[in-house]
Amino acid sequence: MAATRDPGSNEDEGDILIIGAGPAGLAAAASLRQSGLPFAVVDRAGSVGASWRKHYDRLHLHTAKKFSGLPFTPWPRDAPQYPSRAEVVRYLERYAEQHRIAPRFGVEVQRVRREPDRFIIDTSAGRLEPRFVIVATGFNREPSRPELPGLARFAGSVVHTEAYKNPQPYTGRRTLVVGCGNSGAEIALDLAEQGIEVGMVVRGPTHVVPRDLFGRPTQQTSILLSSLPASVRDALVSPVLRLAVGDLSRWGIVRPEAGPNRTIEERGRIPMIDVGTIAQVKAGRIRVFPAIAEILEDRVRFVDGRTEPFDDIILATGYRPGLGGFIEGFDAISDAKGRPHEFGRETRVPGLFFVGFRNPPTGALREIAIEAPRVAAAIRAAYR
Repeated sequence: MAATRDPGSNEDEGDILIIGAGPAGLAAAASLRQSGLPFAVVDRAGSVGASWRKHYDRLHLHTAKKFSGLPFTPWPRDAPQYPSRAEVVRYLERYAEQHRIAPRFGVEVQRVRREPDRFIIDTSAGRLEPRFVIVATGFNREPSRPELPGLARFAGSVVHTEAYKNPQPYTGRRTLVVGCGNSGAEIALDLAEQGIEVGMVVRGPTHVVPRDLFGRPTQQTSILLSSLPASVRDALVSPVLRLAVGDLSRWGIVRPEAGPNRTIEERGRIPMIDVGTIAQVKAGRIRVFPAIAEILEDRVRFVDGRTEPFDDIILATGYRPGLGGFIEGFDAISDAKGRPHEFGRETRVPGLFFVGFRNPPTGALREIAIEAPRVAAAIRAAYR
């Protein structure tokens, strides 16, 4: 990677390239540092944890700090149980400093292709030729914007959740949140708590899981049961969830036939982690609507025949990893949703690893903390 190496850097740093300076990239870098391996980190943004910096203001981790620390660095004792967006950013900044990680920012990776003995990486800063590549760009590389019928003729504002910050611009306006994942549910809650008239689109059956149950994080139960098959986990937790959450069908939220763990593993659908949204739904301050049939100039028609006026639409429709856009041959090692088949270990492409592309019930950050040292160990074994 001599073409883009900083003056005075170690020549061997060109052997291992980490793409991404978010939690996964930093965890991989720290694990390589602990293994005594040289590396370089590049990121197209201008700072560590760029995705976390862009999220909406009220966002907190939905996983407990005890289970959300990156390798070698637990959360500070004085951090709250569920750290805020700003606290996550500060944690990542301190983590980079502690482990002496200095990413090269503003470097866009344009193409990754495998040659017989190394990779050829085309970037906005020149060509790199590492022997090992760790892709740690995360789920949020590209916003997913569905083609909703009639959306182009809607007269109000339409934004993706990546552009939503807080309720202030929506005061006094009828707002529709399209999507009921964790971002959609929390943004709907954010709006409702400020007295804004808000609707939330729930397109199909959805599991709802309280963030805390019986005085402890639900994540903790998921960790305790994680060694069991999904069917057994569901058999144990489903009756508890039915008791804790109840039947929400009268409010437009129907529980899927398959249990929450099978739904995650087979369909990749994460349950709604409830931090207060359901109480607002039951109180009538968040109205639930089914899938959209058509969007008109100042209103929306739903598949159940209802037509309601709205001033603004927020697309809480998720993100795509966008890996196929720059990794040559990615289709052969990925699923239909654009996610790599293999995580935390070497893929079928020699020397290529992915870290941070799983979001299990046990927690995405916890999974990163498991994957990153495993990848470092695999590279250490192959490095010579």
